[in-house]
Amino acid sequence: MTQWNAEQYLKFEKQRTRPAIDLSARIPIAHPKKIVDIGCGPGNSTAVLQQRFPEAEILGVDASDEMVRAAREAHPDLHFEKCDAQIDLPTIGTDYDVVFSNACLQWIPDHPAMVRHMLDVLHPGGILAVQIPITGDEPIHKILMKLVQSPQWKQSFLRPRAMYSLTPSSYYDLLSETTQDFHIWQTTYFHHMPNHEAIVEWYRGTGLRPYLNALHPDRRERFVEDVRKEVRRAYHAQKDGTVIFRYPRLFFVATK
Repeated sequence: MTQWNAEQYLKFEKQRTRPAIDLSARIPIAHPKKIVDIGCGPGNSTAVLQQRFPEAEILGVDASDEMVRAAREAHPDLHFEKCDAQIDLPTIGTDYDVVFSNACLQWIPDHPAMVRHMLDVLHPGGILAVQIPITGDEPIHKILMKLVQSPQWKQSFLRPRAMYSLTPSSYYDLLSETTQDFHIWQTTYFHHMPNHEAIVEWYRGTGLRPYLNALHPDRRERFVEDVRKEVRRAYHAQKDGTVIFRYPRLFFVATK
């Protein structure tokens, strides 16, 4: 299992929280009674839901002990539990008005099964709201794939694929087969990074984690340095030194 560092993740809390705000704004229920935030991380997305729906009973769940601990410390007024969504989802109940998941599903295999499991905990008419990064065509993803398959590093990564996102077309087919009504859209965020190092630090908190965890500690910084060199080549700095970090995300909202 990927080890998570809440402090590293929250270095870019504002940018990481923006998609959760955008997704919550598209939930078409005025007064939901019960909401579950699947893959809540350090609780920033759960706090967004509380702000949008202050009267709702909201549960944040995550498979990471570190993330649950950080969420409880940062938001003591909210309820958080450890829950591996692949295995333990039925234990949270089956009467939710909203199942919310912001930037979580890409870490979980078998999305057809996972979407069905999330729908199972909704009552009829409930809303499934999901956001998934889709960075396969972005330089940062291509950099990682190039490195993990290179002669220098490929022996260290027996399973080079770390994310499990489907194509928008595949999500369309899945939702058309399993839900009453749905909307799919994509937003590309242009994050203003102060320098190239900030992109590396962003990815240390997410996409780099599986690869760093697979390496011996003595080799991790060497791998990060190789990533850093490629990032400098791939991302153009603006006149003021800012580096624009494109980050496409797929959203869907579906009715059970």
